[in-house]
Amino acid sequence: MDEYLKNREMELANQELWESHAKWWQENFSEGADPEYEEQILPIVEQWAKGHTSVLEVGTGEGQVLRRVLTTTSDSLRLVVGLDPALAQVEVAKTRSSGVSFLRGSAPQLPFLRDSFDLVVACLVFEHILEVDEAISEVARVLAPKGTFIFLLNHPLLQTPGSGWIDDHILMEQYWRIGEYLTEDVSIEEVQKDVFIPFVHRPLSRYVNLLVQNGLYIEEMLEPPPPKGFLDQAWEYQEAASIPRLLALRLTKR
Repeated sequence: MDEYLKNREMELANQELWESHAKWWQENFSEGADPEYEEQILPIVEQWAKGHTSVLEVGTGEGQVLRRVLTTTSDSLRLVVGLDPALAQVEVAKTRSSGVSFLRGSAPQLPFLRDSFDLVVACLVFEHILEVDEAISEVARVLAPKGTFIFLLNHPLLQTPGSGWIDDHILMEQYWRIGEYLTEDVSIEEVQKDVFIPFVHRPLSRYVNLLVQNGLYIEEMLEPPPPKGFLDQAWEYQEAASIPRLLALRLTKR
């Protein structure tokens, strides 16, 4: 019980951080501002979302992923829902999108009936969720049999605490240092001055085993290199261009 209360307190603090920094996200990662979304993430989701009729996005933010899905696959869609714990995101999403129902809610407690959707999308969300077991279980519950789960993460290799591109002036070489990859870790990172965002590092095996336990099986996995637009802006990342920043999984519920 003490552990449960501790996790709930941390989850509420997590939600408060996202609530207070929603504008930072909206200004820097939506409406064409972020090349990784424009050149890589949105095209992947668009391709994998084709042919589905009912879509839920968990952690929808201001709705840019669902706007792309709705624009490109609208002929087949009959239900499109976006869920986010931050009211500041949901309110903006409603002003930027039409044809989508936006609700406030959290991944560990999805307010939908079993088998409600044939597609669930989670885009760069689960690395910020503390209650991952409950959240994956909820995704599997609301996803219909043979439905698709599009699961995108900041690559666990990239998010490992202590990892990064090292310019060693003593050895006169450059290399990618990997931190304690197998250790699950929760950290609060200052991603911009006075903007603090929670990150949860988990090894890939933690996610894959949890997905399989809930009847979600990988059909396709992508580890694309960073797109050109990102590399043009991030000169410091040029030498690490062979290190994937994104992990994309397309899963089916059996």
